[in-house]
Amino acid sequence: MSGHRPPRDVVAEYRAAAAANQFRQSRLEKLEALKRLGINAYPYGFAPSAAAAELQQRYADLAPDEKTEVEVAVAGRIRTIRNSGMFIDLHDNTGKIQIFCHKQFLSPEQLELVRLLDIGDMLGVTGLVRRTKAGELTVDARRIEILAKALLPLPEKYHGLQDVETRYRQRYLDLIMNPETRATLRARSAIVTTLRTAMIERGFLEVETPMLHTLAGGASARPFVTHHNALDMDLYLRIAPELHLKRLIVGGLADAVFEINRNFRNEGISPRHNPEFTMMELYKAYADYNDMAELAESLFERAAVAATGGTKVTYGDHQIEFRGPYPRRSMTELVRDETGADFLTIDGADAARAAARALQVPLEGNEPWGNVVEAVFGHRVEHRLIHPTIVTDLPRDISPLAKVHRHDPRLTERFEIFVNGIEIANAFSELTDPLDQFDRFAAQLDRREGGDEEAQPFDTDYVTALEYGLPPTGGMGIGIDRLVMLLTNSASIRDVIIFPTMRPAS
Repeated sequence: MSGHRPPRDVVAEYRAAAAANQFRQSRLEKLEALKRLGINAYPYGFAPSAAAAELQQRYADLAPDEKTEVEVAVAGRIRTIRNSGMFIDLHDNTGKIQIFCHKQFLSPEQLELVRLLDIGDMLGVTGLVRRTKAGELTVDARRIEILAKALLPLPEKYHGLQDVETRYRQRYLDLIMNPETRATLRARSAIVTTLRTAMIERGFLEVETPMLHTLAGGASARPFVTHHNALDMDLYLRIAPELHLKRLIVGGLADAVFEINRNFRNEGISPRHNPEFTMMELYKAYADYNDMAELAESLFERAAVAATGGTKVTYGDHQIEFRGPYPRRSMTELVRDETGADFLTIDGADAARAAARALQVPLEGNEPWGNVVEAVFGHRVEHRLIHPTIVTDLPRDISPLAKVHRHDPRLTERFEIFVNGIEIANAFSELTDPLDQFDRFAAQLDRREGGDEEAQPFDTDYVTALEYGLPPTGGMGIGIDRLVMLLTNSASIRDVIIFPTMRPAS
């Protein structure tokens, strides 16, 4: 429990802060006044008959100063109160509608209720639709119902919620105040729905695999560790679903499976990294990494259209075209073109490390040949890949789950897709040879025992599954959060995760 305050301290601090907030005290007084009027400020329900955007569209041709006899029920949050409550701007999740509260239509009791309203309150209104002389679509209130009394004021209207820390920590305030945030997170939902639909249309079966693992496998990463009390055993939060999904291909559940899943990696936080993140992983029997590349191009094009309406997307200062096909370049080829160093002609880890140091690429000093190639690529090339690029034929040393390249045993049939210097997909011709997989896991175990905490563990059961026969299989993982970043012009992964991981408030 280190770093956690005792519960009673938290309660005392909350009470002290609440008591010191004069705005809250004023609203509590209004809440008491509502109770004296016999009004429940937190009722059980309300039945809106129309949303703001729907009304704006339906009555787009209603002329100024024209009235209707159409009664509607609308609900939302009060964002503006003018003329002592005569005019209220009510916002729902589709837009704004103006409410007119006047003694001509409301009883004295209802007018008293209006006087006890504050910005931020949730309100239900029943009334007739008209357009004012000034051209504002309006509901003339015949009845109002408070749906939730807000005890805390919203941030100042005209500047919105600007503090980044508050935006992420109190995402509900960010959503209330910033339409851009709502648009980004709704776009995320549209992207995920589009990807899921596209996979199902292609005959993939959606499945769910465990989030608690006895071994942290399927990727090179440090895991989160938890403990199961009843079984008295440590478990790991999933770092990847890969090995479980391929077991399903072995078992013949389907020839093509996918999962949109939460993964957890015990790593640092950055604009591109959050310890909890979303991936879509998919596996297809009788396919290889070339098939996965074509699938990725199709999926990304459809996702771009879902998010923006087209395939050309603005990200920062760049216009990025997501329509395929994308250029395919090997990692060693890209390194050679950028640095002049052809690592395919450099034999052995020692010579590779010397070449990397000559290029001023930082190393720890004991990296195998393939890890050196990866380090040079990350340091000198990765950030230059602005437009979608399929980086192919990654080294065997860094790809323990991929088939050896059919033309060069130092490489694998694996690719990563980079956009604006961000990796958004990783795909393999999956390793299906159980004897080779045994040797790869053993090599990873050697690295683990040598101090590499991200090396993969030896998964005996997975090797056993391969010994029953995994058909030729193509597999791919797509980083949903990073893809959404690119398609919504978001600078940080925190902008596209609804509740990103945060350090506790001090």
